[in-house]
Amino acid sequence: MKRLNIVIAASEVVPFAKTGGLADVAGALPKALRALGHDVRVVMPRYYIVDREKYGLKPLEEPLGVPMGRMGELWAGIYEGVLPGTDVPVYFIDHEGFFGRKGLYDDEGFSYSDNDNRFIFFSKAVMQLCKMLDFRPDILHANDWHTAAIPLLLNTRYARDGFFHGAASVLTIHNLQHQGHFYEGVVDVMEVPWEEFNPLSLESFGGVNLLKGGVTHADMVTTVSPTYAREIQTAEFGWGLEGHIRGHSHKLVGIINGIDYDEWRPANDPFIAAPFGAEDTRGKAKCKKALLQHFGLPQRDDVPVIGFVGRLAEQKGIGLIAHVIGGLMHLDLQVVLLGTGEKWAEHFFGDVAAKYPEKFACHIGYSNAVAHQIEAGSDFFLMPSLFEPCGLNQIYSLSYGTLPIVRATGGLDDTIENYDPVSGAGTGFKFHHATGDALYHTVKWAVDTWYEKPEQIAAMRTRAMEQQFGWEDSARDYEKIYYYALGKRRK
Repeated sequence: MKRLNIVIAASEVVPFAKTGGLADVAGALPKALRALGHDVRVVMPRYYIVDREKYGLKPLEEPLGVPMGRMGELWAGIYEGVLPGTDVPVYFIDHEGFFGRKGLYDDEGFSYSDNDNRFIFFSKAVMQLCKMLDFRPDILHANDWHTAAIPLLLNTRYARDGFFHGAASVLTIHNLQHQGHFYEGVVDVMEVPWEEFNPLSLESFGGVNLLKGGVTHADMVTTVSPTYAREIQTAEFGWGLEGHIRGHSHKLVGIINGIDYDEWRPANDPFIAAPFGAEDTRGKAKCKKALLQHFGLPQRDDVPVIGFVGRLAEQKGIGLIAHVIGGLMHLDLQVVLLGTGEKWAEHFFGDVAAKYPEKFACHIGYSNAVAHQIEAGSDFFLMPSLFEPCGLNQIYSLSYGTLPIVRATGGLDDTIENYDPVSGAGTGFKFHHATGDALYHTVKWAVDTWYEKPEQIAAMRTRAMEQQFGWEDSARDYEKIYYYALGKRRK
């Protein structure tokens, strides 16, 4: 097969800047595509939290001109680096007015009022950068609303630009909740025809919806799990865009995210108390003991530990957890929680820890080391998400033999096989309805199984650790999508 020139444009990329799973994908997928032999270039904004010295970023001498319609031509600096441990180039669009700020998208929860101009500028800068580098892409891969203008620009503003002749676009939706709603005047900033301001393309409730326009114009659209690809075509998960997505379902594919097993494998994890693996799980007991010691909980190896790591946000099901925590505290178990987010939740779980010091402990904030320790030392991992496009923590949990307790939605449903009490098959415990009762009874089911059928729990643990969700398979799926998109484009 032909080696492809691929540009991956993302608003955040691990390890440089991260708020969610988009950054993990944008940092891992290029490496896997490079291993398949493709020429991959990554482009992201140079937020001022990105440390130039730490990552060895070098400025390019030539400034980059970016046409911004009625705003005129704006200029950006370009820094060049690589994804750590690879030769994959990463280009950073440097513009102090747009990206020299404290946050990526907001400050203390308040979105920046000029996010439309910031990310239209970034999307156009990606196109201009290709020309400046003389890198002719076969594939322009956009991610979420921040770069969803790229497929639209390719088909309109740059349609007669011979440099992009034959290039195809792919748009990945990581979280449909965020769509890029702005006022109609951004049409002139993008310099696209006003004919695009219609309900089949950009227009939504009298304004512009960048993600909607991207879905219209992308040659292929992907989401981060097959189940989520189906869910976003329904009213429950579509956030008002379900009808539009159903209209483009012929070019919609769900691809499960992989994880980086170099970082998330208990056999060689530097953050945990002892190594272990599917062949020898004895080290897991030492990790459990260290976890309880870290959180100041009584050392009881005769009760199961349930871990939670994640944003304290409604999407993650924290309302459900809060609703049933009193009931859970009457079960013979221990719970450890790591996260930060909505203030009510931070205070609420702090109060729970004070009320039940023998059973519940929390770390309000985030620590990568503690996240690894929770994955390694817990017996179960709780993810009661209201929706979850893919999810990564449940896959980390499988790697560490920590059985996930999840709501059967999105990637959680795709990656976890429900426990069968007759045969003992499965890799976790699932519930379907987003209710406190469903969550409570599923946790109790898991805990009862832990006590009553330890041999099945042990077999499930080994089975979980044998699961593989590496980026190699996901990258091959993306590769197929790229070739298909190119074929459509060049017919």
